[in-house]
Amino acid sequence: MKGNQSATFARTLTLRSLVILGLAYMAPMTVFTTYGVVAQTTHGMVSMAYAFALAAMLFTAYSYGHMAKEYPLSGSAYTYTQKSISPHIGFLVGWSVLLDYLFLPIINFLLAGTFLSAAFPSIPSTFWILLFIVIITCINVFGIQMTAKVNGILVLFQFLITALFVILSIKRMIEGESDILFFSSLHLFDSKDSFSFVLSGASILCLSFLGFDAVTTLSEETVDPKKNVPKAILLVAFIGGILFILVSYITQLVYPNYHSFKVVDSASFEIAAYIGGTLFSSVFLAGIITSTIASGISSHASASRLLYAMGRESMLPKRLFAYIHPKYKTPSRNVIFIGVLSLSALVMDVVTAASFINFGALIAFTFVNISVIFHYYIRGKQRDFKSTCRYLISPIIGAVFTVWLWTSLDIKSISLGSIWVVIGFIYLLYKTSFFTKAPPQFTFDEKTEPNKFKTEHIS
Repeated sequence: MKGNQSATFARTLTLRSLVILGLAYMAPMTVFTTYGVVAQTTHGMVSMAYAFALAAMLFTAYSYGHMAKEYPLSGSAYTYTQKSISPHIGFLVGWSVLLDYLFLPIINFLLAGTFLSAAFPSIPSTFWILLFIVIITCINVFGIQMTAKVNGILVLFQFLITALFVILSIKRMIEGESDILFFSSLHLFDSKDSFSFVLSGASILCLSFLGFDAVTTLSEETVDPKKNVPKAILLVAFIGGILFILVSYITQLVYPNYHSFKVVDSASFEIAAYIGGTLFSSVFLAGIITSTIASGISSHASASRLLYAMGRESMLPKRLFAYIHPKYKTPSRNVIFIGVLSLSALVMDVVTAASFINFGALIAFTFVNISVIFHYYIRGKQRDFKSTCRYLISPIIGAVFTVWLWTSLDIKSISLGSIWVVIGFIYLLYKTSFFTKAPPQFTFDEKTEPNKFKTEHIS
């Protein structure tokens, strides 16, 4: 492909496009994939766990919004930490975040292959994984507008399936002459159980909110990013959270016997068959597969933008990672690189991929909250009462919660993530000649075109 590194992104994404991409990344039907496990963990209080998780994650979403206004760049948590705290810490955060962004496409390919091979036993999962890697890579090469349009269709389909699930659930309850009160605090929280069950469930469900942060990687392709990106962040988190709460609440009502699932991991399929029979089970399976594809497309696009940001700053080989296709205005080499990396889905298991994702995501969430404190409260000295609430208390709450989630990760997540960070630290030593020089950074110059950047080395 012909092209050069002076090409820039085209600003074509609107607020609606960002929200669609964020929701696709989040995958609205993820509420069903974790329902069985969380129902048993919380003793049937899934909707309360989602409500608590939403309240907690909104603090972090608010912090992302603050930093996106200040630095409308593609690097997300990597850029925010680098600019606000330290370029060295910023690199290590970016290196950790790569785990989240690079492995989410892989886990989506794995899940799509698993679901489809179960639906069509004669066709191996290898075929489906290869097929979707090729399709999704091509979609992301040919432009962010195509990515947004395809995801718009896929997200709409997920909402339709979810709406049908709710309608059939209500119909089932009415036909069964259920005496359940639709709006009762008893179905949100049972005082007979400990609130620790809700907290345990929230620690699992917070990772369902991955997606609101991904829209920040598209800042350089967004119209008026300082206005639209912060709005999109909060909208994605809020819309996703409300959807999760409502759907899980209805599911609790229609199928309160949470301890009777035959297979906990696929409990939602049992419920789908219970409310709609075999036909709806098939439609429901199509929705679950659609959610993995939509999330795969969005996560693939976001990962390529993060690699671009790190390549542009020479933290990764610039010739490969800082390239933008002159016609399609996409980091096409990065997109293809991620497609090749995703072939590891052929040999990797879901647990390993999830371990990397959880570790990287929580590192990102924690340091974005800390970046707000450093940028506005410490360096910016914005310390009146209102600013203290916005730039100190709020991000502290967000950081404390994400640190707590990080400590609740299983040993495999912490071990694999720590090994990855050590590798990144060694690479950082090499790039900075054992910290004798600072890593390069890009400085956003608001006096020039929004897409233009200049390189500098900060000591």
